[in-house]
Amino acid sequence: MHIALYSYLFVAAGGALGAMARFALNVWLQRDVEYPWGTLTANLLGCLVMGVIAQLIASTSWFNAAGIVPDQYRLLFAVGFCGSFTTLSSLMLELNTMLQKNEIFYSFTYLVGTLVGGFACFYIGVVCIRTLLQLQSS
Repeated sequence: MHIALYSYLFVAAGGALGAMARFALNVWLQRDVEYPWGTLTANLLGCLVMGVIAQLIASTSWFNAAGIVPDQYRLLFAVGFCGSFTTLSSLMLELNTMLQKNEIFYSFTYLVGTLVGGFACFYIGVVCIRTLLQLQSS
């Protein structure tokens, strides 16, 4: 099978898993609540996972020891899973809905919480993997 086809299969598999995980998280967290906890949580968790993946990819020796091809891992988890698990379009739709209801404070906290929290979660993922890899090598 051609390598490009494998790439599409890795993205498709990760995308299907990410979409199902996001839907399940949203169903679990969004019970009769006005604030979009499901989307916020998915975006923050997705950023955490992306930070972990970014650091693992940067540590190519880990991939060699685990027998994993970094590009396949990136396609499956970063592009596929995180790409469908997190969502900018839902963020924008939910922000618009809050603004139409004149919920300025909630829309501001949601936007800032997503952006600042997303970066913080990404960085936490990076630091966790760096620390684990340093502990493993010592």
